[in-house]
Amino acid sequence: MTENTGSWWDDDDDDDEAYSEFDESSIRSRPNPKGNRPRTKTRPEHGDAQIARVLGVDRGRYTVLLDEDTPDERQMTAARASELRKQAIVTGDRVAVVGDTTGEDGTLGRIVRIEPRTTLLRRSADDTDEVERVIVANADQMLIVVAAANPEPRTRLVDRYLVAAYDAGITPMLCVTKIDLADPVPFLENFAGLDLPVFTSREDHIPVEAIKAALVGHDTVVVGHSGVGKSTLVNEIVPGAMRATGHVNVVTGRGRHTSSSTVSLRVENAEGHGWVIDTPGVRSFGLGHINTDSILKSFTDLAELAEDCPRGCTHLPDAPDCAIVEAVEAGALGETGRARLDSLQRLLATFA
Repeated sequence: MTENTGSWWDDDDDDDEAYSEFDESSIRSRPNPKGNRPRTKTRPEHGDAQIARVLGVDRGRYTVLLDEDTPDERQMTAARASELRKQAIVTGDRVAVVGDTTGEDGTLGRIVRIEPRTTLLRRSADDTDEVERVIVANADQMLIVVAAANPEPRTRLVDRYLVAAYDAGITPMLCVTKIDLADPVPFLENFAGLDLPVFTSREDHIPVEAIKAALVGHDTVVVGHSGVGKSTLVNEIVPGAMRATGHVNVVTGRGRHTSSSTVSLRVENAEGHGWVIDTPGVRSFGLGHINTDSILKSFTDLAELAEDCPRGCTHLPDAPDCAIVEAVEAGALGETGRARLDSLQRLLATFA
C-alpha cells in the first residue's frame, strides 16, 4: 500500500493563483454603518422635466397643468420632492415635474424645481409679524371685491390690499358688489386719486363681459372680505367653477368663509383666455413684510416730486418741508392732486 504523504496544508502555487481574487485586500467595506450609500449634496438637474402650472394645492398634493395651450394639454397630480420640503409651492407657480406625467388615473408625478417667479402676493399674521405667507405666485393683476353693504365696505382693508399689490408689482382693480343695497359713490371717493379701474354689480346684473375683457391675457388674483360675493362673481365669470357660496350673518354683519382653498380657473371670451385665481375670504391682512418705499413708487407722479423731499421724509400731513405736500397745496398736480396725496398718506399712515 502506497503511503500518501500529501496534506491539505501543503503549499500549492496553482491553488493560490486560482483563489487569488478572494484575497482579503479585495474586500469592499460599506461606506457607513447603515449599509447604504452616503447622500450627496449634488442633486440631479432633471433636464427632462416638464414645466407645469400649479392650479391648486390640497393636503400635500398639487394639481398641475402640463403642455398648456397645446393639443396635449392635461392635468395631473404631483407630490413635492424632499429637497423642496422647506419651500412653499403655491397656486400660480410654474414648476418642473418628472415621473409619470401622463395624467392618467392613479399616477403621481414629482415636483423637483420651482421656476423663477415674476410676482409674489404675500401677507403676514399681523403688522408686527415679519414672517410672510405666500398666497399666490406670478399674478399680474388683483381684483379686489368689496360689497357696498351687507357687509359694510372697509376702506382700511382695501387699503391693505392695495399696499400688498403695489409692493408685489401687481396692478389692482376694484369691483363693488350689491350696489342695489347702497350707493357706492361715497366709498369710491376714498380712491378717487388712484388710477384704479372700477366695476360695479348688483344682484340682477353682473358685468360679466366687461370683467372678462379685463381678465383675458392676464393672471388675476381675486381677493375680498368674507361675504362680499367674491365666489358668486367667480362662478359667473367662469361657468362650471362651482365655488362654494354662503351668506352674511344678519347679527354680526360678517360673512361666512366658504371658499377654503386657492385655485386657478381659466376664464375665456372671444378674444382669448386668462386665469383667475380665487382665494379664501379674509377679515384681516397683515403687512409686516412690506417695504413702504414700494407704496410711493406706485404713485409715479408723486414719486418724482419726492426726490426733492428732505431725507427721511414721511410724506404725511405733519412732515416738514415735504415737496409733495407743498406741490399739491400750490395746485401743481391739478384737481386730482389732493385726492392722490390723500390716498398716498392714508396708505403710508398704516405703517406710521
